[in-house]
Amino acid sequence: MNLVRNHLLISIDAGTIMAGARAVEKALVEEIDRQGLSGEIAVLETGSIGVTGQGVVIVVYPEGLYYANVTPQDAHELVEEHLLKGRPVKRLMMTEMPKQHVIRKERTGLLKEQPRIVLRNSGIIDPENIDEYIAESGYEAIERAFTKLSPAGVIQEMKDSGLMGRGGAAFTTGMKWDFASKAPGDVKYIICNADEGEPGTFKDRLILEGDPHKLIEGMMIAGYAVGATKGFVYIRGEYALSIERLEKAIAQARQYGILGDNILESGFSFDVEVMKGAGAYVCGEETALIESLEGKRGHPRNKPPYPVTEGLWGKPTVVNNVETLANVPEIIRNGAAWYRGYGTDKCPGTKVYTIIGNVATPGLIEAEMGTTLRDIIYEYAGGIKDGKKFKGALVGGAAGAFMGPEMLDAQMDFVNLREYAAVLGSGAILVMDDSADIVGMLKSVLHFFKHESCGHCVPCRLGTSQLVKIIDKIADGKGKNGDIEKLVKVSEVMRDTSFCPLGQSPILPISSSLKFFKDEIFGRVTG
Repeated sequence: MNLVRNHLLISIDAGTIMAGARAVEKALVEEIDRQGLSGEIAVLETGSIGVTGQGVVIVVYPEGLYYANVTPQDAHELVEEHLLKGRPVKRLMMTEMPKQHVIRKERTGLLKEQPRIVLRNSGIIDPENIDEYIAESGYEAIERAFTKLSPAGVIQEMKDSGLMGRGGAAFTTGMKWDFASKAPGDVKYIICNADEGEPGTFKDRLILEGDPHKLIEGMMIAGYAVGATKGFVYIRGEYALSIERLEKAIAQARQYGILGDNILESGFSFDVEVMKGAGAYVCGEETALIESLEGKRGHPRNKPPYPVTEGLWGKPTVVNNVETLANVPEIIRNGAAWYRGYGTDKCPGTKVYTIIGNVATPGLIEAEMGTTLRDIIYEYAGGIKDGKKFKGALVGGAAGAFMGPEMLDAQMDFVNLREYAAVLGSGAILVMDDSADIVGMLKSVLHFFKHESCGHCVPCRLGTSQLVKIIDKIADGKGKNGDIEKLVKVSEVMRDTSFCPLGQSPILPISSSLKFFKDEIFGRVTG
């Protein structure tokens, strides 16, 4: 009987599929079979390994060598040279191995490790195989909750962990669960917000594509803690692979008796259903999301009442982000004290960041809360590409803040950034080199808000249109004295009078861009 000596892990996510990953996989399997190596070399699918924008990516184990931009035509050379003769194909090798592309030391023997909690299994297991999730301690946390902790005990563990919501609001997860658990009502719901409409953000998609069972387990634990028996995943309709893998994971969990009635003979019942959204940015706000789930137009609700007391169909409802819920199984399995060993005192744990723009290696990383912007750009993302200089970054997506070079040593967490009137938001980081046009960037942001305004309230509906008219004039070189001051004034009025966070958001990118790039923006005003 032959023993497998090499494993080829092919990163299968939405981006690599578009780049031709399925064709590459087919070509490799056929070439391995033609060479008579099918018993020695295994080709396996996995989720995203964190590399984006570099075509089809393959990892060869046990060497841990990464190939990028692989095509079906490369299959023969890879098998012939690397797998038969032991000579790596240098033209396909990644020239640099940033931290985000290196799996944890204790898992692979590689030199550098990343503190992976949320992404612990991503890029390692087959996300479509429940047995591989179980082999990596999957569903041990829900078993521990059933056998070692009461619902109140689970909530206390979450409070002690200090986990904050990873969707951007940073509300303490344990507190939210506590409010819902104490709310009167015999029917309660758990909703996972997987709408992910913030520009530059794709972390939730890659979490779902790489490890869907972890989300299911997190939702189950939340349901057990607050007394809910039904969960909904509200997900962007465009996330086809995420939806496919999540629905497959739900079906597998039901088949194994992990979802459904009387789970693991615990007396607790819970099931999950996937609901597709239509891509409205405003539905990232929890009450607009709930309205959409109920079949209505996605407009925000008045608050209070808050969803924890009166949410979906008027019942107590917990709404948590994908990344938030993906932390939960690791916290319950390892304990709150373990979780607090990561991050900062006031902001424990890790954060999943999406790094895009003018960096050498864009992608997905997980780093401890409090890691500096400098380390994220230069250590994790390989620095600014083409030898250019760092000019700035837009952190947190369109609703985030611009940061100049003065902010490179700022600690990237929810608490520290407040001192700089900035936000971490969803963790999207758009890096700009010294050729970037800040006015053009701000124009794109304001056009986005105008496009996504739901029109529900006058300040946002009219205000976004006014902001676009002003920034278009400035960008076209037709701006006059007073236009920039008007831009600020309109956004301030919107902040104070708009119904929901969408209309309240433009003030931050406008004020932060003026803070760090005032001369450049005023330089576009002709007089």
